[in-house]
Amino acid sequence: MLQEESDLSLIIAQIVQKLKGSNLYSQLERQAWASLQRPEIKLESLKEDIKEFFKISGWEKKLQNAVYSELSVFPLPSHPAAPPEHLKEPLVYMRKAQGSWEKRILKSLNSMCTELSIPLARKRPVGEQKELLNKWNEMGTDEPDLSLFRPVYAPKDFLEVLINLRNPNYENSDSLSFRTHLGLIQVPLKVKDIPELKECFVELGLNIGQLGIDDSTQVPPELFENEHVRIGQKVLAEQDSAAAQQYIRQGSPTALRAELWALILNISSQPEDVLYYEQLKTNVIQHDLLVDSLIYKDVKLTASNDDYYFVFEDYLYQVLLCFSRDTSVLSHFAFNSASPPKSYIRGKLGLEEYAVFYPPNGVIPFHGFSMYVAPLCFLYHEPSKLYQIFREMYVRFFFRLHSISSHPSGIVSLCLLFETLLQTYLPQLFYHLREIGAQPLRISFKWMVRAFSGYLATDQLLLLWDRILGYNSLEILAVLAAAVFAFRAVNLMEVTSLAAAEKKNHLRELKSVYLDDIVKIHGLFWLF
Repeated sequence: MLQEESDLSLIIAQIVQKLKGSNLYSQLERQAWASLQRPEIKLESLKEDIKEFFKISGWEKKLQNAVYSELSVFPLPSHPAAPPEHLKEPLVYMRKAQGSWEKRILKSLNSMCTELSIPLARKRPVGEQKELLNKWNEMGTDEPDLSLFRPVYAPKDFLEVLINLRNPNYENSDSLSFRTHLGLIQVPLKVKDIPELKECFVELGLNIGQLGIDDSTQVPPELFENEHVRIGQKVLAEQDSAAAQQYIRQGSPTALRAELWALILNISSQPEDVLYYEQLKTNVIQHDLLVDSLIYKDVKLTASNDDYYFVFEDYLYQVLLCFSRDTSVLSHFAFNSASPPKSYIRGKLGLEEYAVFYPPNGVIPFHGFSMYVAPLCFLYHEPSKLYQIFREMYVRFFFRLHSISSHPSGIVSLCLLFETLLQTYLPQLFYHLREIGAQPLRISFKWMVRAFSGYLATDQLLLLWDRILGYNSLEILAVLAAAVFAFRAVNLMEVTSLAAAEKKNHLRELKSVYLDDIVKIHGLFWLF
C-alpha cells in the first residue's frame, strides 16, 4: 500500500513538473491573475473561488485533458532506486540488442555517407533556399536523382534481428512452455491469452455495436448509428479526452474522427503551435540533411506508388522533413528503449562537448516510415495540425513498432502474441505453414510494423486506428494479423510454399478485404 502511494506521489510530481514547463501552465497563471479583478473572487475564499472560476470558464477541463494526456504516455511505475535505463527498458538483454541494432543502423548510414561523399548536414546556399521555399507546396513535382540512395533498413532486416533475439538466462531452460513455442520469436515474454484479451477489449464484444459494421447499408441507422453519432457530438461538446477515448473504442463517425483524435491526443493547434511548425519549416529551408534524401526515397518507393496516398505526396514531404528537425521528439527517448544517434562536429570526433544528435529528432527513417503519416492526410488538411497529430501518434505508439523492447505494445511482444495465438488456437495451420517453410510471422510482420498502413483500405485502417487510440494499445494489431490467417485458414492449408501463401487470397494485398469481412472486428477474439 505504501509502495502504491509512493508511486502515485512520484507520478504526480513528475507530471506537475512537466506541465509547469508547458504553455498551458502560463495560460492558467495569466487567467488566475486576471480572475482577481472579478467581483465574485473573494480574498477569504480565494483558492476555492479561483478553482470555481477555472471550472466555469473551461480551463479546468483543459488541465484535466493535459494530465490525462501525460498519463497516457507515462511509463509504468518502477522502483525509486531503479537507474534511468530501467525506465527505457528493464531487461538488460533487450537493451543490449537494441544497442547493437542501433550500431548497425549507424554503420549503414555512415557507409552511405562515405560512399556518396555527402555530408550528414550542410547549410543550403541562398539560391537553393529560395528555390525550396518557392516550391514548398509542390515538392512532389521535384524529381531528384535518388538512384544511389538506399533505405537504411527494411522491416525484413529488423525481423531477422528479432528472430535471433535470445534471453541468455533461458538458453538451457527446461521450461516446457518455452520449449514448446515453435515460432520464430524465442524470448520468454508474458503475452495475453484469449480470455485476457476479451477482458481487456470488452467493448469489442459481439453484443456491442461497432461503427464500420453496424452502420452498414443493411442495418437501419436508427438501431445504432444515429445514437452513436449523437453521443459523439456530445463528447466533443464536453471536450473531455477520457470520454473521447472511451467512445472511440466502438469506432468513430467519419465526420467526427479528426476532432475526436485531436481531443484524445490533446492537440488544440494554438498560434504558438503554428509558429513552432513555421520554425521547423525554416530549419528545413536553411539546412540540408542526408536523411532528407532518405525521406524523399521512402515516399517515392511507398506512398507515391499507393492508389490511396499518392495525392498527398507534398504533405508527406512537409511533415517528415519538419519532423526530422524537431528536437522536442527527443523527450520520448526517456521511455523508449532506443537512444538518439550522435554525430560529432567535423574534426572533433569522440569529444562529447562537440556531440550533437543526428538527425535532430533522433529518429532515422526506414523503408515504409512515411506510411505512418499517409493515412492522417485524409483527416487533416492544415499542415501544422497534421504535423502535431503525427508527432503525438509517433511518440505514443509508432516508435514501439521499430524498437526492441519488452513492452506489451512493443513489436517483440506483438510478434510473440501473434505466433502464440496461431499456435494455440490454430495449431494445424501453424504447423502446416511451418513445415513448408512459410512461417506466418514472415508474412504478417510487415503488416504489424506499419500498423497495417498500406495494407488495408484507408476507411478500414482508420477504424483500426480508432481502436488503437481508444485502448491506448497496439496489441490489437497482432490479434488482427492472427484473425486474417484464421479467416484464410482453409485456403492456406492448400499452399505449399511461402510465395504461394503470400499470394493466396490477398494475404499480400489486403486492400480489397474489409475488417468486417475478415473478422467482424467486434468478434476478433471469438474466431479462436
